[in-house]
Amino acid sequence: MRVFITGSKGQLGGAFAARFARNGWDHAAADLDTLDIADADAVMDALMAYRPGLIINCAAYNLVDKAETEKEKAFAVNAEGTRNLAFAARKLEASFVHFGTDYVFDGAKAAPYTEDDKPNPLNNYGLSKLKGEDYARQAERALIFRLSWVFGQGGQNFIYKLREWAKKPGPLRISADEVSVPAYAEDVVTAVLEALKRGLSGTWHLTNTGCCSRYDWAKLVLKECGLGKELLPARMADFNLPARRPGYSAMSNAALSGELGIKIPGWEEAVGRFINEEKGN
Repeated sequence: MRVFITGSKGQLGGAFAARFARNGWDHAAADLDTLDIADADAVMDALMAYRPGLIINCAAYNLVDKAETEKEKAFAVNAEGTRNLAFAARKLEASFVHFGTDYVFDGAKAAPYTEDDKPNPLNNYGLSKLKGEDYARQAERALIFRLSWVFGQGGQNFIYKLREWAKKPGPLRISADEVSVPAYAEDVVTAVLEALKRGLSGTWHLTNTGCCSRYDWAKLVLKECGLGKELLPARMADFNLPARRPGYSAMSNAALSGELGIKIPGWEEAVGRFINEEKGN
């Protein structure tokens, strides 16, 4: 089966492209410099020319704070772009994989969110991603995975940023009242491919297992990296960020792991594996 990947230069799209390349699978990969998914005509032209049987949409506008003032840009990519891809998938009778976010929830539950919980986004980013989910379902064979705190190869994840912050003088202050679940891109790819193999459809929560605060995550990263940086707990409110964020947005992967009959690795193990793999490179 031919596979078309969007957002190929991001950490998730890059993980899919690298896995397919290692396995010798027929795939094409595009990013913003070669395909703007907000351009309906360009999307249709590219996909009709390649005629994939599977489209994996890893493209996203994920600048959470900027989305408060760049709402149109966020919706152009996360909503309209998804609609363009879903329409093309429907026309090609192709399967469509799309990725959502834990930010569709408001944090009021204070317990792991399941697929049955009703979304209620607090910011424009979450709203745009929720609209994207609605559009994704217009494809005949749609598979939607909500992710949180994704990390992998690249400079846009929390682990990379934390290590850069650690180079600066003074202690690090990280929010201890923001709780969710890290998701290692490699583990996401493995679970998605298994779900496709099993013919799953619908909306699923896909993260590593467990949950933690940003502070707990930072503490583990510093330990695994051998960095003796002083770390202080803080509150989200201390940073006065433009976009409201849910204090608790941890999602349960129990439904997906149960359906697939697999155990998705714990977040601590995944973080350690990622850092050790980087050291090996």
